[in-house]
Amino acid sequence: MASLLTLTFLWTLVVQVLARGVNRGALLPYPDKPRVFILSDISNEPDDQESLTRYLLYSNQFQTEGIVATTSTWLRNATHPEAMLLVMNAYGNVTENLNQHAPPGSPYPSGDHIRSLLRTGPAVYGMEAVGKNITLSSGTKLLIERLQAESDQPLWVLCWGGANVLAQALYEIEGTYSAAEAAALRSKLRVYAISDQDDTGAWIRQRFPDIFYIASTHGWNQYGLAAWSGISGEDYYGQDFGGPDPSKVSHEWLRENIQIGPYGKEAYPNYAYIMEGDTPTFLYLIQNGLGVSEQPDYGSWGGRYAKVNPSTVLNFNAYADAADRVVGMNNETFISNRATVWRWRDAYQNDFAARMQWSLPANVSRANHHPVISVNGSTGLTPLNITVSTGSTIILDAADTQDPDGDRLSFRWFQYKEPGTNDWNVAGTVPQLNISTAHDGSLAQIQIPQESESCDGKGSGPSGCWLLHLILEVTDDGYHQLTSYRRVLLQTINNA
Repeated sequence: MASLLTLTFLWTLVVQVLARGVNRGALLPYPDKPRVFILSDISNEPDDQESLTRYLLYSNQFQTEGIVATTSTWLRNATHPEAMLLVMNAYGNVTENLNQHAPPGSPYPSGDHIRSLLRTGPAVYGMEAVGKNITLSSGTKLLIERLQAESDQPLWVLCWGGANVLAQALYEIEGTYSAAEAAALRSKLRVYAISDQDDTGAWIRQRFPDIFYIASTHGWNQYGLAAWSGISGEDYYGQDFGGPDPSKVSHEWLRENIQIGPYGKEAYPNYAYIMEGDTPTFLYLIQNGLGVSEQPDYGSWGGRYAKVNPSTVLNFNAYADAADRVVGMNNETFISNRATVWRWRDAYQNDFAARMQWSLPANVSRANHHPVISVNGSTGLTPLNITVSTGSTIILDAADTQDPDGDRLSFRWFQYKEPGTNDWNVAGTVPQLNISTAHDGSLAQIQIPQESESCDGKGSGPSGCWLLHLILEVTDDGYHQLTSYRRVLLQTINNA
């Protein structure tokens, strides 16, 4: 009996070591953390609480500056910070577990720190909060304070509900500062709004057209037409049905993979309409090697967006939905704004499930960690920029890519045609890269199109040469398969 107990004890230790024993130094660090300020009409429906639950699993990637409960057209006269506190408290109970999977220098913030960021916006609808002699909400005061802070990083305001906190802050700044000072503060702003959920969004874009502002543009309340609905909405809205795989946004999948453990069970509710409509705002900012936050037209897990009006005279800095051409699960081709989100669904849902495993105690967690990509000896999260001559051939070698868990890796190289053009249908428009791979797929030979295609006068580069986007996607074979990316930007030139 003693020997059996000893073996049981030793096996328990082995399980704990295997679950906990990743070399954290082998994980890719986050040298620059986007500054994030969240506005949420939480308790309007369950999806905001779901999004906050997911966001906190990524909070070591971000410098969170504020989390504010707001109103919206669906929640006009109340705010519910207590619903945020429920998620924050549950998160605070698992930060020790999460930090076993964080790279050095990028730990998860404590529950106390996250709770210290909680504020509320005005408990009135939209523009009722904007005007003379109106008391600023605690959320508005915090937003102004964060804008005034000395930082080289822009402040991303993510609007999951109404934007009256942002509108109130901008009105106050306009009335308090000189025109130049106010413009300087606005230049720090980056806004990503889930459509317009009150009447302040349109007012902000009209009054302050210089603000970098991403928002789906569509008829009021026509949310099924918005790019962000690609997160999970094809069944509910009846759009792009047959394109994405619906199984990974089903109640069953969420119950088995997300609503688990002390965090997922307590914090993540069942959805009522669609899952996590607000999540694309921070999926856009996640550092996985795919997205470039200052380039909405490049595309990311949070979608792809283009300038509404490219005029430099008007200085109109608003971005709206763009479309991608994607082959769906049913083998049909979809040209859709929603496809700019759902095309990545397998990856972002697996990523969510893997991070929820991190929140579990080590002896039950099936932890997995992201591949660290190396291309021609270069690692990192920013694009790899290469100047290439028309008609040339280049070799890209990713054989030094590593997996912290020793998992087997699969490599996929593909051209992402849509970035760099405002043509919604890229077929026959963007020059075609010829890609061939060798060995296990880690070695790629890229044939650059001839001058007549690469420098046809329609590209954005010198002499009308094209900037071509190549994506390397590396996926491991862990319990929840995890994907990392590296974007390679090929600027074509004509050497003749």
